Amino acid sequence: MTEKQMKTLRYHAYGEPLAVLNLETTTIPVPQANHIRIQVKACALNPADWACCHGFVPNILPRGIGTDVAGIVTGVGRQVTDVQPGDAVLGNVNFNDYTSAGAAEEAVLDHWAKIPQPLDFTEAAALPMAVTTAYAHLKALDLHADQTLVVHGAGSMIGYAAVQIARLNHVNVIATAGQTFAKQLEAFGATVTSYGPGRVERVLALANNQVDAVLETASASGALPDLIKMAGNHPDHVMTISDHENAKKYGVRSTFSENIAFPYDEVLAKYAQLAAEGKFEIPIAQTFTIDDWQAAVTASLTGHAHGKLVILFAD
Repeated sequence: MTEKQMKTLRYHAYGEPLAVLNLETTTIPVPQANHIRIQVKACALNPADWACCHGFVPNILPRGIGTDVAGIVTGVGRQVTDVQPGDAVLGNVNFNDYTSAGAAEEAVLDHWAKIPQPLDFTEAAALPMAVTTAYAHLKALDLHADQTLVVHGAGSMIGYAAVQIARLNHVNVIATAGQTFAKQLEAFGATVTSYGPGRVERVLALANNQVDAVLETASASGALPDLIKMAGNHPDHVMTISDHENAKKYGVRSTFSENIAFPYDEVLAKYAQLAAEGKFEIPIAQTFTIDDWQAAVTASLTGHAHGKLVILFAD
């Protein structure tokens, strides 16, 4: 009996994404006991995908890309009881046990939640990494209502999510961002200021010299000294998500130094429901078909997509 095949985007060696990635055909994966498989309808791209192509997380090759997906359940492991074939779900792809990932016609998930109406597949696929990453780091900062948080890089999707999560928890937010999302961030209740010279003075003036924590959410090498100044010269009040190279040098907290755990099961359903109710959003910059994957990767690699880039799969 011939095994069923599917299209998948994956790499067999580490290197530049456009050089090592190929759209190829492989066997549809079978979910393990505590996993589910879905027919992928939408897969959001993330900078982490390109880090993986470069070998940031070494693993057995070949390996697929795409961590954030939404689609229809086609198979469940024997220990799974909360969903069944035909359910619409969003979630995170399992990278460790399968040679394909989210940018494929079928994908295996190790964390998921049902998609509430009227959220569509594209909107749902944009949520998982941005929401779980922002939530996990904010939880580590342990801020309380009426404290003041600076989100540096609030125009990144993790920063954009962090502003909303903090405001939903009544934390005062000062957001450094460009003009692309300034009005949206202000609508969430954040005070927005620009990057560039004088940012420390601007932030401190807006905060009345009382910043309780700083969350750095974008690739901003060289920003940490200024962020420490914003935090009253307390490096331990600064958390970086992206500048791991300099975190130890300056004594700031980071994803790795804190051993941040990503609470997928704690937040996926909650923020999907908030998004369905129009109380939370991750903007979509552009969608592509899987056959246009090279254009999608190229757009993502610019670092200036201004929203999520999502690959869509036809029925």
